[in-house]
Amino acid sequence: MISVPDVPLRHQQLIVTLYGLYGREVDGSFPVSVLIALLGDLGHDAPGVRSSVSRLKAKGVLHSVRTDRGPGYEISPEAMEIFTAGDERIFSSPRSVPGDPWVLAIFSVPESQRNRRHQLRTELAGLGFGMVSAGVWIAPAHVRDEAQRRLESRGLGEFVEFFTGEYGPESDMRAKVTQWWDLEAIDTRLGQFLELYGDALEQWISLLGPDPVATHEKDADELRREAFRYYVPLLTLWRRFPYRDPGLPLDYLPLGWKGTEAQAVFQGVHRLIGPLAAEHARSLIGVPAKSAQLV
Repeated sequence: MISVPDVPLRHQQLIVTLYGLYGREVDGSFPVSVLIALLGDLGHDAPGVRSSVSRLKAKGVLHSVRTDRGPGYEISPEAMEIFTAGDERIFSSPRSVPGDPWVLAIFSVPESQRNRRHQLRTELAGLGFGMVSAGVWIAPAHVRDEAQRRLESRGLGEFVEFFTGEYGPESDMRAKVTQWWDLEAIDTRLGQFLELYGDALEQWISLLGPDPVATHEKDADELRREAFRYYVPLLTLWRRFPYRDPGLPLDYLPLGWKGTEAQAVFQGVHRLIGPLAAEHARSLIGVPAKSAQLV
């Protein structure tokens, strides 16, 4: 089997990924025993899982519930909404082309509520906006609806006005975007991702062979488990990148930008082993299995 890269991820990050991937199949809730089983297959022991669940509960991300299999936890509606909104970005990562419109987020916060300024900057940066000036942030226009929903849900919408339009002339945009986004830092992180997973697609294609369906049927349980162990950390590491890079046109990005290669690796591995990982998760969660489609 393929060796799983040693990715420094916290229990809490993995738990959030598991809810985002598989929680929607069970109304957003898992029994404690299922969480322990899922994290156990990822190499984490029960005490660490319980401790991380307690921290997420204290943050309001998880809530205690009763399930038909005993005590459990459900993800907050706010977090579930973020999962749903983030699917397109994470799994398809839409990218603008030159000439597409931009959105400006312009905010003004009264001095009496200046702590809101930091919250706004954090939220806008987390949505992929670049900073033009202290109260003016910019992004490709396709992120506008998501940004408005997120800020409204955080109680920050009243401080922000959004404007959509063109930037002209666009001949100097490569220089501009390097001022608005820290592209060097993003590219460095993408390089680190490729160091861990750059050959992942080739490895999985080699393992599954020319007839992946036959391989899947021959050693189904172990293959599904290995796919799960590989896929969940991969997605956990990847899911932040589409927010750091909001889909800027390639023409505006530095030469040798690693995002294109990293996206191709993730999407290829996602299509290949994501269904297998889901089948293993369903076997632990207790929902009916679906036929895994290998491509």
